[in-house]
Amino acid sequence: MLGSSRASLSEMSDWLDDRRGAEGLDSLAGDLFAVADLLDRERTLRSALADSGQPADARAGLARSLLAGRVNALAVETLEQAVRHRWSHDDDLVIALEALGAQASFMTADARGDLDATEEEIFRFGRAVDASADLQMALTDPAISAARKAAIVSDLLEGRSTEATRQVLGYAVGHLHGRRIDAVVDDLADAAARQRQRIVAEVRVAQPMSAEQERRLTEALTRLKGRRVRLNVAVDPDVLGGVHVTVGDEVIDGTVASRLEQARRAVLG
Repeated sequence: MLGSSRASLSEMSDWLDDRRGAEGLDSLAGDLFAVADLLDRERTLRSALADSGQPADARAGLARSLLAGRVNALAVETLEQAVRHRWSHDDDLVIALEALGAQASFMTADARGDLDATEEEIFRFGRAVDASADLQMALTDPAISAARKAAIVSDLLEGRSTEATRQVLGYAVGHLHGRRIDAVVDDLADAAARQRQRIVAEVRVAQPMSAEQERRLTEALTRLKGRRVRLNVAVDPDVLGGVHVTVGDEVIDGTVASRLEQARRAVLG
């Protein structure tokens, strides 16, 4: 994936990252994998959704009419957002949806507290594939259906892996797109590692922040947490001034309203 497609996927990844905790996130991966599989098989539909010569609103409308009532609202919104972007080739839209599906699965694993285990399991699965010629042949044989390959993965991992591991690997082995299976598994392990390293900070301010202010705050929080931090900034008039930051269970309250409340309590005390 090159050029505009790479930039579009990066933007979509950031967009999805901001949906942590959104309703429907726990089923989003399965929905996106199902949509990607459909578009992979239906070239005419795929071409229509990725045709940058058509207005973005028309492509989004087609996506909405295609999925409304069939998948959850977040999946519909994700496809609408994806088709509004520019893709160098229509196949890139499919690959992007697959990447977003894996990301959604890893986000759900992170919320459940088993993302570390998922990353390790994917890595070990890759090493197991490397060590077994029979397994490589079974998972790359074009005569074996995607469903059967997914069943092989499920059988291998049953009772000893997270749901996210089974989900992303079960889909990936049936949708290699001509890539080597070891490369695909390595990419998934890298994606899980990147997700583990991300933190989203919820920021409330009285006035919109400048790009420089956001950069400085991002750098400060990244140093504080030791992991990459992305900001989700919301303007809240109740803040009055300063900044209120929530990172996971930790709250950093540097607002004027907070200082006034502290002063009030001190006087009353």
